[in-house]
Amino acid sequence: MPGITREEVAHLARLSRLELTDEELDHFAEQLDVIIGAVARVSDVADEDVPPTSHPLPLTNVMRADEVRPWLTHEQALSGAPAQEQQRFKVPQILGEE
Repeated sequence: MPGITREEVAHLARLSRLELTDEELDHFAEQLDVIIGAVARVSDVADEDVPPTSHPLPLTNVMRADEVRPWLTHEQALSGAPAQEQQRFKVPQILGEE
């Protein structure tokens, strides 16, 4: 794979509205060439018999299954509330709305 050229870096800089010096163009061309080479090596490693994964280790759901259990009645849930209204907790108004 041919490396990225200084002219390509200058073109990208113009598209990005960046003003780069000649030294910066040379420097960034070298750095981008190294990055592109690293990405190409990673692509070479991935083989067709290796399935794509989102995680290197298999994950399983550790949640328990849902099951129906006894629950509190409205009266029991509200029994310790300092104030209640229409079977709900009553809290101070904070937004000034009704």
